Amino acid sequence: MPQLPDREPTIAELFSLRGRSALITGGSGHLGSAMSRALAEAGASVVVASRTQAKAQAFAETLPRPFEQSHYGVALDHVDEASRQAGFDEAVRLTGGLDVLVNNAVTRASAAHDWTNVTAGEFDEHLRNNTAYFMLARQMRDHALSRTAPASIVMIGSMYGVVGSYPDAYAGVSIASAVQYHALKGGTVHLTRHLAVYWAADGVRVNCLSPGPFPIPNGIPAEMERRLVTKTPLQRMGLPHELKGALILLASDAGSYLTGQNLLVDGGWTAW
Repeated sequence: MPQLPDREPTIAELFSLRGRSALITGGSGHLGSAMSRALAEAGASVVVASRTQAKAQAFAETLPRPFEQSHYGVALDHVDEASRQAGFDEAVRLTGGLDVLVNNAVTRASAAHDWTNVTAGEFDEHLRNNTAYFMLARQMRDHALSRTAPASIVMIGSMYGVVGSYPDAYAGVSIASAVQYHALKGGTVHLTRHLAVYWAADGVRVNCLSPGPFPIPNGIPAEMERRLVTKTPLQRMGLPHELKGALILLASDAGSYLTGQNLLVDGGWTAW
């Protein structure tokens, strides 16, 4: 049986990442930027990964530093083996050791094709993201063992990894929700469960954070947004900052007894 702590941790202590380091892929994007800020605001030293080092570094320099911690940018294309290894190694060198990995980046072969016309090559390109998530996660697990330190890995999934989409939400205003994306995110959710049970004994927690409808502003037709809102109990789209608390729960000691979970932040979409 685990030993009770001498003193019950406070909420502030449980959610703090002060003194820890986190690597986030795709950390300057629409949702990634909010998650990067969350990690920094919680006290972590954040390594932002992007395909170009200059872009990553420029964004890292905008992150808050409440404890005067340092932030960094690294070049890391997660679907390229050499770039993935080099970027991870550079993140370790810069920080001295990583405690948190957020697998957020997604490479899309085509956003314009759905089940009616997606090619085998485009479908496979989507699924390469799960290969990349696994390879990075395994690097993180091996790194944690080499340090004899616990670690938290957060996969970014989607509500579309759990449920199908509504055809009537898209009919006449947009292509269908991409089947290759659904296959990718469903795989991400189950990859999370599989790794969690194998790595629990290593002190490595693996969880998935699955956003619901979080469109880029003006990124979808107004009629489509109206229809999507009718499918959501909270009757609105999500805002990027609404992922921040969920991410820190999974990354910090506040979630120390959580592993193998898929936390849906979807306005109630999957509750229907």
